[in-house]
Amino acid sequence: MMIRRLASLLLAGAAMPAAVLAAPVLDPVFSDHAVLQRDKPILLWGRADPGEKVTVTIGSARGTATADRSGAWRAELPKMAAGGPYTLSAAGKGTTASASDILIGDVWLCSGQSNMEYPLERTLASGTEIANGEDPQLRLMTVSRRTALAPMAQFGNPIGWSVATKQSLPGFSAACFFMAKDLRASENVPIGAIHSSWGGTQIAPWIDLESAQPFEKSNAGLLALFQRDPLEANRRFGERWTSWWTERVGNAPWRDSSLLSWKPMPSVSYWESWGDTALRNHDGLVWARRKVALTAEEAKKGAVLSLGVVDDADQTFVNGVAIGNSFGWNLKRRYELPARLLKAGENEILIAISDSWGFGGFQGPAELLSLAIQGGETKALGSDWDYALSPAGVVDPPRPPWDSNAGASLIYNAMIAPLGPLGLKGAAWYQGESDVANNKPYADKLGALMASWRKQFRDPQLPFLVVSLANYGPPQPTPRASGWAELREQQRVGVERDRHAALVVAMDLGERQDIHPANKQEVGRRLARAARNVAYGKPEPVGPAAAAAERGANGILVVFTGVTGRLVPWSGTRALAFELCGDTQESCRFAEAVPEGANVRITDDGKPATRVRYGWADTPITNLYDEASLPPGPFELPIR
Repeated sequence: MMIRRLASLLLAGAAMPAAVLAAPVLDPVFSDHAVLQRDKPILLWGRADPGEKVTVTIGSARGTATADRSGAWRAELPKMAAGGPYTLSAAGKGTTASASDILIGDVWLCSGQSNMEYPLERTLASGTEIANGEDPQLRLMTVSRRTALAPMAQFGNPIGWSVATKQSLPGFSAACFFMAKDLRASENVPIGAIHSSWGGTQIAPWIDLESAQPFEKSNAGLLALFQRDPLEANRRFGERWTSWWTERVGNAPWRDSSLLSWKPMPSVSYWESWGDTALRNHDGLVWARRKVALTAEEAKKGAVLSLGVVDDADQTFVNGVAIGNSFGWNLKRRYELPARLLKAGENEILIAISDSWGFGGFQGPAELLSLAIQGGETKALGSDWDYALSPAGVVDPPRPPWDSNAGASLIYNAMIAPLGPLGLKGAAWYQGESDVANNKPYADKLGALMASWRKQFRDPQLPFLVVSLANYGPPQPTPRASGWAELREQQRVGVERDRHAALVVAMDLGERQDIHPANKQEVGRRLARAARNVAYGKPEPVGPAAAAAERGANGILVVFTGVTGRLVPWSGTRALAFELCGDTQESCRFAEAVPEGANVRITDDGKPATRVRYGWADTPITNLYDEASLPPGPFELPIR
């Protein structure tokens, strides 16, 4: 029952039912204080009685539409120059819907995961920034977290615009605000900033399903099955999950849990609180086990298993059968158990809990854990659990396509699709940390995301600003493999392929011990620089970009484009973090590198070298900038 209920919640709002309305209604995207995109035809939409003619006006602009059989209408008004405020109205049969204080300006969509979600109230000097951030011509809209199995016509939660004030600013995206504030100053037009982000998410959920198909072929069928039969879909996904485990470990604890080394669980709470030194700062996978006795009569009735919140993800088995896999540090797990999964006597609940950051395990309280027999007793499960550690290095299990955090298109359907063909000036994207473990196709996925959104917003040249990952993690004294560097390289390649995208380097703005650096001011400034270059056509510096590595008689020359003035090594005469590599990781070594104008020359050490790397670490220590104080980003280039 719970799994079916979860599916119905995900589907909620996917399509608006036909309804008889007393008056035309404007879509909530067009609420009071909205900003509409200047210099583009203005598309507006809403609902009315089926067949009703609707006249839409804003200022002197006017358009008409007729509601279809479902009651949906869409009108197009001619493009307008920046200005306002205006009143927007939609008039029908003697009644009118309206929105006031509407501005015409530039609309930016900001999206990604937690570093885009990071609120203004947590940034450096946040009190001063909020006090000085009020601006009647800067408007903000935040989209609530939600998923759906199909594209939604409207947002499932209330949505609306607000003026930038001391009340509206603290919880708004800091990076988005600082970009918008900078653009307000330079462009002198109203700015509308839409923030739609979700911490910890991968890129796949943000891409529409058609565009994501090349990466989601194995998931498309499972996703469709989940809509029809969630329990069967979980069973089939469980086969994928168990294959992942057995390939790495070789045993099958869901068949025989004695294969694991069990200890009594001190309490139903986060495992960091248990006093086990192995779990004090543990991010990874831990197994939990609970046995419960049922009578033959109880087993025949079926039951609902409630586990409370499990942080982050759970793969749950009952009597060896995979019955549920969910993600979310605020999602209460409740799984339906039909009678065929239960038996008279001892039944075993086995959960593989995966945590990627922060606290892990059961959130509690213990009272939330139970097994409710259909039409009968509810058995408390708040005690008598055992736990077992997984082998070191067994991390990042597969996740199902209905996973809110990683499932194909689920976030796009609920947090981007409802924006419809809204006119935009551009989009800013800050995401990637959650894709580090699976970074190889990221450049292709980034291209698919940009194509997906451009299709929706009806702008094949919609500018995209992509923030490259900030530095995070311990420093690296010797060259080695780096998942973060690989992801940054995929971001660089994805942007390089696209004529209407710009890369914003942030590897020098992070904090080694905090994945969420507080200096979002400089991220915003660099985003605004990139915006002026790629969206406004201004000769604004966006930072050096490595173009080629060429071998010559005097060493290896790395050629850069986009350099303002010359390249300068801060606090020294040599540039740090350059590497020469042969065909293997073991062949990589740090290299002597000296800037020469807009290029960098690397000393050839006589050892085999086919590649040049720069900043190839989770937390690279770099000192190379141009005269606009902008750094080149990390890269790997073949030596020609």
